Amino acid sequence: MRNRCGRGEFELTRHLDLLRSQQILIVEDKHFMTDQTRRVFETSGAVIIGPARSVDKALDLLEQVRIDAAILDINLDPEAVFPLVDKLGERGVPFVFVTGDEKSAMPGRYRGFVLCDKPEELASVAAALFGPEPRGQLSVD
Repeated sequence: MRNRCGRGEFELTRHLDLLRSQQILIVEDKHFMTDQTRRVFETSGAVIIGPARSVDKALDLLEQVRIDAAILDINLDPEAVFPLVDKLGERGVPFVFVTGDEKSAMPGRYRGFVLCDKPEELASVAAALFGPEPRGQLSVD
């Protein structure tokens, strides 16, 4: 079952406090959404890594710095983010998908992850990544 971020689902301040000192990779090819996320998360004490506008750049960052969590746009023109998702899963790094694109095209392996519509519900993203029951982890069999 797909978890969706929803307005009013989480208390804004409490969940944004979860971001303090977390290093969060943002993988997004739209400048506006990246700036909005960066401002809110940095104000909450997070360290933003990126933004990475391609899978290759994100994979490079994953090798270079500690990543505590990732916020991923599914489609980075012209590629999909799924090779990065697999690497994050291997390392146990929680992530959420944030997208304005059609969700039905998501491969079945990734359908159980937190999925938020744009504009981001940032407190819900924080809770999904770092809350008492984080939901953005890929099981590696």
